[in-house]
Amino acid sequence: MRLREQADDEPQMRPVQPVLLLGLLLPAAAAICYPFRHRILAAATAGMPVIAASTGGPDSRPVPFTYRPSLDPFAVPALAFTGSGAVDSARVLALSALDEHGDSSLVVIPRPDATRLFGLAEDELLDENAAGLFIPGNLDAALAYLETELAIRRNTGAAAARRLLLVADCAEEAGRIAALLDRYPGGLSAVLLGPWPAPRARVDDDGLVDAPSALAAHLPERLPAMSRTEARDRLQTAIARQTIDRRRPPGRRYSSRRS
Repeated sequence: MRLREQADDEPQMRPVQPVLLLGLLLPAAAAICYPFRHRILAAATAGMPVIAASTGGPDSRPVPFTYRPSLDPFAVPALAFTGSGAVDSARVLALSALDEHGDSSLVVIPRPDATRLFGLAEDELLDENAAGLFIPGNLDAALAYLETELAIRRNTGAAAARRLLLVADCAEEAGRIAALLDRYPGGLSAVLLGPWPAPRARVDDDGLVDAPSALAAHLPERLPAMSRTEARDRLQTAIARQTIDRRRPPGRRYSSRRS
Protein backbone atom coordinates (compact mmCIF):
# COMPACT_ATOMS: atom_id res chain seq x y z
CA MET A 1 0.00 0.00 0.00
CA ARG A 2 2.79 2.44 0.90
CA LEU A 3 4.61 1.60 -2.34
CA ARG A 4 1.51 2.49 -4.32
CA GLU A 5 1.21 5.84 -2.54
CA GLN A 6 4.84 6.58 -3.30
CA ALA A 7 4.27 5.65 -6.93
CA ASP A 8 1.27 7.99 -7.03
CA ASP A 9 3.33 10.87 -5.60
CA GLU A 10 6.23 10.49 -8.08
CA PRO A 11 4.37 11.93 -11.14
CA GLN A 12 3.48 15.01 -9.08
CA MET A 13 7.07 15.58 -7.89
CA ARG A 14 8.80 15.03 -11.24
CA PRO A 15 7.34 18.12 -12.97
CA VAL A 16 8.55 20.25 -10.09
CA GLN A 17 12.19 19.37 -10.68
CA PRO A 18 12.51 20.96 -14.17
CA VAL A 19 10.82 24.09 -12.87
CA LEU A 20 13.32 24.35 -10.03
CA LEU A 21 16.18 23.73 -12.44
CA LEU A 22 14.89 26.43 -14.80
CA GLY A 23 14.60 28.82 -11.90
CA LEU A 24 18.24 28.23 -11.05
CA LEU A 25 19.43 28.64 -14.64
CA LEU A 26 17.55 31.85 -15.51
CA PRO A 27 19.51 34.17 -13.14
CA ALA A 28 22.78 32.71 -14.40
CA ALA A 29 21.77 33.20 -18.02
CA ALA A 30 20.64 36.76 -17.31
CA ALA A 31 23.96 37.55 -15.66
CA ILE A 32 25.87 36.21 -18.66
CA CYS A 33 23.77 38.09 -21.25
CA TYR A 34 23.54 41.40 -19.38
CA PRO A 35 26.79 42.88 -20.81
CA PHE A 36 25.58 42.07 -24.33
CA ARG A 37 22.03 43.43 -23.93
CA HIS A 38 22.54 46.33 -26.39
CA ARG A 39 23.89 44.07 -29.13
CA ILE A 40 21.09 41.56 -28.63
CA LEU A 41 18.47 44.32 -28.80
CA ALA A 42 20.04 45.79 -31.94
CA ALA A 43 20.06 42.40 -33.65
CA ALA A 44 16.48 41.69 -32.66
CA THR A 45 15.17 45.02 -33.95
CA ALA A 46 17.29 45.31 -37.11
CA GLY A 47 15.19 46.30 -40.10
CA MET A 48 12.20 47.33 -38.03
CA PRO A 49 10.79 50.84 -38.60
CA VAL A 50 11.46 53.39 -35.92
CA ILE A 51 8.26 54.77 -34.42
CA ALA A 52 8.44 57.94 -32.38
CA ALA A 53 6.75 57.75 -29.04
CA SER A 54 3.76 60.01 -28.62
CA THR A 55 3.67 62.29 -25.62
CA GLY A 56 -0.08 62.53 -25.71
CA GLY A 57 -0.20 66.16 -26.84
CA PRO A 58 1.16 68.56 -29.46
CA ASP A 59 4.76 69.68 -29.11
CA SER A 60 4.81 73.47 -29.19
CA ARG A 61 8.60 73.72 -29.37
CA PRO A 62 9.86 75.03 -32.74
CA VAL A 63 11.77 72.51 -34.84
CA PRO A 64 15.04 74.02 -36.13
CA PHE A 65 15.30 74.09 -39.90
CA THR A 66 18.70 72.71 -40.82
CA TYR A 67 18.27 71.76 -44.47
CA ARG A 68 20.59 73.73 -46.72
CA PRO A 69 19.54 73.35 -50.36
CA SER A 70 21.97 73.68 -53.21
CA LEU A 71 21.02 76.92 -54.95
CA ASP A 72 22.08 78.32 -58.29
CA PRO A 73 22.10 82.12 -58.19
CA PHE A 74 22.75 82.14 -61.95
CA ALA A 75 19.71 80.02 -62.86
CA VAL A 76 17.67 82.99 -64.12
CA PRO A 77 18.72 86.50 -65.21
CA ALA A 78 16.89 88.21 -62.33
CA LEU A 79 15.82 86.52 -59.11
CA ALA A 80 13.89 89.10 -57.08
CA PHE A 81 12.60 88.57 -53.55
CA THR A 82 9.94 90.20 -51.44
CA GLY A 83 8.38 89.42 -48.06
CA SER A 84 9.75 89.16 -44.54
CA GLY A 85 12.28 86.48 -45.53
CA ALA A 86 13.62 88.29 -48.59
CA VAL A 87 16.82 89.58 -46.98
CA ASP A 88 17.71 86.13 -45.62
CA SER A 89 17.19 84.68 -49.10
CA ALA A 90 19.50 87.26 -50.67
CA ARG A 91 22.16 86.44 -48.06
CA VAL A 92 21.95 82.74 -48.83
CA LEU A 93 22.21 83.24 -52.59
CA ALA A 94 25.11 85.67 -52.32
CA LEU A 95 27.02 83.22 -50.14
CA SER A 96 26.12 80.37 -52.46
CA ALA A 97 27.79 82.26 -55.30
CA LEU A 98 30.89 82.93 -53.19
CA ASP A 99 31.12 79.42 -51.74
CA GLU A 100 30.18 77.25 -54.69
CA HIS A 101 31.09 79.47 -57.65
CA GLY A 102 33.86 81.59 -56.15
CA ASP A 103 36.44 80.43 -58.68
CA SER A 104 34.34 81.32 -61.70
CA SER A 105 32.18 84.29 -60.68
CA LEU A 106 32.35 87.86 -59.41
CA VAL A 107 29.72 88.94 -56.89
CA VAL A 108 29.09 92.69 -56.93
CA ILE A 109 27.41 94.03 -53.78
CA PRO A 110 27.04 97.80 -53.22
CA ARG A 111 28.27 98.97 -49.83
CA PRO A 112 24.79 99.79 -48.41
CA ASP A 113 23.59 96.30 -49.32
CA ALA A 114 26.73 94.69 -47.88
CA THR A 115 25.96 96.51 -44.64
CA ARG A 116 22.34 95.38 -44.69
CA LEU A 117 23.11 91.76 -45.56
CA PHE A 118 26.35 91.17 -43.66
CA GLY A 119 26.67 94.02 -41.16
CA LEU A 120 29.81 95.46 -42.74
CA ALA A 121 30.92 98.91 -41.64
CA GLU A 122 31.48 101.70 -44.17
CA ASP A 123 35.26 101.31 -44.02
CA GLU A 124 35.35 97.52 -43.70
CA LEU A 125 36.91 95.43 -46.49
CA LEU A 126 37.92 98.54 -48.42
CA ASP A 127 41.18 96.84 -49.37
CA GLU A 128 39.80 93.35 -49.89
CA ASN A 129 41.32 91.57 -52.85
CA ALA A 130 39.21 88.44 -53.06
CA ALA A 131 38.88 87.44 -56.68
CA GLY A 132 35.17 86.71 -56.42
CA LEU A 133 33.87 89.76 -54.53
CA PHE A 134 33.62 93.47 -55.31
CA ILE A 135 32.01 95.99 -52.93
CA PRO A 136 31.63 99.40 -54.65
CA GLY A 137 30.51 102.47 -52.75
CA ASN A 138 26.89 102.46 -53.90
CA LEU A 139 24.50 101.06 -56.50
CA ASP A 140 25.39 103.72 -59.08
CA ALA A 141 29.06 102.75 -58.85
CA ALA A 142 28.17 99.07 -59.11
CA LEU A 143 26.09 99.59 -62.25
CA ALA A 144 28.73 101.84 -63.81
CA TYR A 145 31.31 99.09 -63.31
CA LEU A 146 29.00 96.44 -64.76
CA GLU A 147 28.15 98.59 -67.78
CA THR A 148 31.84 99.14 -68.51
CA GLU A 149 32.85 95.55 -67.88
CA LEU A 150 30.09 94.07 -70.04
CA ALA A 151 30.88 96.48 -72.89
CA ILE A 152 34.58 95.53 -72.75
CA ARG A 153 33.72 91.85 -72.80
CA ARG A 154 31.48 92.27 -75.81
CA ASN A 155 34.07 94.30 -77.72
CA THR A 156 36.98 91.99 -76.92
CA GLY A 157 35.04 88.75 -77.13
CA ALA A 158 36.25 87.58 -73.72
CA ALA A 159 34.76 84.11 -73.32
CA ALA A 160 36.58 82.88 -70.22
CA ALA A 161 35.69 85.79 -67.95
CA ARG A 162 34.02 85.35 -64.58
CA ARG A 163 30.24 85.28 -64.45
CA LEU A 164 28.82 88.48 -62.98
CA LEU A 165 26.24 88.53 -60.19
CA LEU A 166 24.71 91.72 -58.83
CA VAL A 167 23.20 91.45 -55.34
CA ALA A 168 21.39 94.66 -54.45
CA ASP A 169 18.24 96.53 -53.59
CA CYS A 170 17.23 97.84 -57.00
CA ALA A 171 15.70 101.00 -55.46
CA GLU A 172 15.23 103.64 -58.17
CA GLU A 173 17.61 101.86 -60.57
CA ALA A 174 15.28 99.03 -61.60
CA GLY A 175 15.06 100.37 -65.16
CA ARG A 176 18.82 100.62 -65.47
CA ILE A 177 19.28 97.06 -64.23
CA ALA A 178 16.60 95.76 -66.58
CA ALA A 179 18.32 97.51 -69.50
CA LEU A 180 21.61 95.81 -68.65
CA LEU A 181 19.96 92.40 -68.49
CA ASP A 182 18.28 92.98 -71.85
CA ARG A 183 21.37 94.39 -73.53
CA TYR A 184 23.68 91.58 -72.39
CA PRO A 185 21.64 88.36 -72.22
CA GLY A 186 23.61 85.71 -70.39
CA GLY A 187 26.26 88.21 -69.36
CA LEU A 188 24.77 89.24 -66.03
CA SER A 189 22.61 87.72 -63.31
CA ALA A 190 20.98 89.59 -60.43
CA VAL A 191 19.60 88.80 -56.99
CA LEU A 192 17.36 91.73 -56.21
CA LEU A 193 15.45 93.25 -53.33
CA GLY A 194 13.11 96.22 -53.50
CA PRO A 195 10.51 97.31 -56.08
CA TRP A 196 11.47 95.11 -59.02
CA PRO A 197 8.74 95.45 -61.70
CA ALA A 198 9.01 91.86 -62.98
CA PRO A 199 7.76 88.73 -61.11
CA ARG A 200 9.17 88.22 -57.61
CA ALA A 201 9.35 85.33 -55.17
CA ARG A 202 7.68 85.97 -51.82
CA VAL A 203 9.43 84.43 -48.81
CA ASP A 204 7.90 84.48 -45.33
CA ASP A 205 9.49 84.32 -41.86
CA ASP A 206 9.63 80.52 -42.01
CA GLY A 207 11.40 80.53 -45.38
CA LEU A 208 8.37 79.24 -47.30
CA VAL A 209 8.52 80.31 -50.94
CA ASP A 210 5.56 81.46 -53.01
CA ALA A 211 6.70 82.26 -56.53
CA PRO A 212 5.51 82.28 -60.14
CA SER A 213 6.27 79.06 -61.98
CA ALA A 214 9.18 80.59 -63.90
CA LEU A 215 10.97 81.31 -60.60
CA ALA A 216 9.59 78.43 -58.53
CA ALA A 217 11.27 75.94 -60.86
CA HIS A 218 14.65 77.19 -59.63
CA LEU A 219 13.86 77.48 -55.92
CA PRO A 220 13.11 74.97 -53.16
CA GLU A 221 9.79 75.11 -51.38
CA ARG A 222 11.60 76.45 -48.34
CA LEU A 223 14.73 78.58 -48.07
CA PRO A 224 16.97 78.47 -45.00
CA ALA A 225 17.06 81.43 -42.66
CA MET A 226 20.42 82.98 -41.89
CA SER A 227 21.22 85.67 -39.36
CA ARG A 228 23.44 88.59 -40.25
CA THR A 229 26.05 87.37 -37.75
CA GLU A 230 26.23 83.91 -39.32
CA ALA A 231 26.31 85.43 -42.80
CA ARG A 232 29.14 87.74 -41.81
CA ASP A 233 31.22 84.83 -40.51
CA ARG A 234 30.63 82.85 -43.68
CA LEU A 235 31.51 85.87 -45.80
CA GLN A 236 34.83 86.28 -44.00
CA THR A 237 35.55 82.58 -44.50
CA ALA A 238 34.76 82.80 -48.21
CA ILE A 239 36.99 85.85 -48.63
CA ALA A 240 39.87 84.12 -46.86
CA ARG A 241 39.47 81.16 -49.18
CA GLN A 242 39.41 83.22 -52.37
CA THR A 243 42.49 83.27 -54.56
CA ILE A 244 43.93 86.74 -55.07
CA ASP A 245 43.43 87.85 -58.65
CA ARG A 246 45.03 91.13 -59.70
CA ARG A 247 44.05 90.87 -63.36
CA ARG A 248 40.58 92.40 -63.01
CA PRO A 249 39.84 95.55 -65.03
CA PRO A 250 41.36 98.74 -63.58
CA GLY A 251 39.16 101.26 -61.85
CA ARG A 252 36.78 98.70 -60.37
CA ARG A 253 37.16 100.16 -56.87
CA TYR A 254 36.07 103.69 -57.53
CA SER A 255 32.95 105.03 -55.83
CA SER A 256 30.61 107.56 -57.39
CA ARG A 257 27.91 109.26 -55.41
CA ARG A 258 24.90 110.71 -57.09
CA SER A 259 23.82 114.19 -56.16
